[in-house]
Amino acid sequence: MAAHAGVSVATVSRILSGTYPSAPATRSKVMRAVRELDYVANANARGLAGASSRSVAIIVNSVVSPHYAHVAQGVQTQAALEGKLCIVGTTGGDPERELATVQLMRQEHAECVILVGNVVNDEAYRQRMTEYARALAAAGSQLVLCGRPALGPDVPALVVEYDNTGGAYAITSHLLSAGHRRILFLGRRDGYTTPDSRITGYRRALADHRVPHDPGLEIDGTMERSEGYRMIRQRLEAGPPDFTAVFAGNDLIAAGARQALREHGLRVPDDISMVGFDDLPPAADIDLTTVHVPHEELGRTAVRLALQRDPGKMAMAQHVLLGTHIIVRDSVRPLRPADATT
Repeated sequence: MAAHAGVSVATVSRILSGTYPSAPATRSKVMRAVRELDYVANANARGLAGASSRSVAIIVNSVVSPHYAHVAQGVQTQAALEGKLCIVGTTGGDPERELATVQLMRQEHAECVILVGNVVNDEAYRQRMTEYARALAAAGSQLVLCGRPALGPDVPALVVEYDNTGGAYAITSHLLSAGHRRILFLGRRDGYTTPDSRITGYRRALADHRVPHDPGLEIDGTMERSEGYRMIRQRLEAGPPDFTAVFAGNDLIAAGARQALREHGLRVPDDISMVGFDDLPPAADIDLTTVHVPHEELGRTAVRLALQRDPGKMAMAQHVLLGTHIIVRDSVRPLRPADATT
């Protein structure tokens, strides 16, 4: 390259890395040589030389889920604005695979590694992820926990999450204000961070409105449409509905639950009111009142904070909590006092 352009090797290196100003004529000669020789930088060689890969990594459970897809879109958008390449890894919800993928991204010299969404938050997981957070920091990278809780006060990891508990509290209070007292919660999954925080908000709203907590109104299930269908179908097959409203753990669960209700001759909201969480497809299509989560802003914020290299700014931005709010559509019917105890 240097011989072809008639300049020194150091000059070519500085121009291609963008780390040093150069005369327009010199830069023009080097870039002409790049085109004529069809030059492509060797990423492995750059890594061995200690250079940044100019990439950010995002690790999600799945790229099919609307939740993960929208957060990933936010990461991609902000990465492009920052002049970075976005690398996406998937885990299928397997903690071991997630840990292995983090290790791989560290070997690839990603400038930051963003972990998104629900996780089993046990001690073994926290200990191993803490080790990886420190290893990433030592290599000049940054671990970002996106939509999940912190690992600990002394762990070098950013946390960017949204108010799961507050959103669940608000949407449950919306149902309670409409007169509902028998509210079925779909999607409890003990030990998993996202459903745990949502059911905490649900229970807190019941307590603040002095409505007795009935564990029998909390149904175990995962965050999938088929699970919403299964949970309602099994409930109705066991007997007539003993609830007037449904709080679905996310909008996919709500869509499946709505289908099961319709198959049993029950209409939303005429017979059963329903709310969801996320404000993603299919919420608008089924006219679902739900909690809006700023998914894309979550991803964009994660990238912006991770790429801030000023130590003072980093110290002030270790934990960011984005707000959520209710989107009111037409899936909740106010109850008369006589109907609330049905």
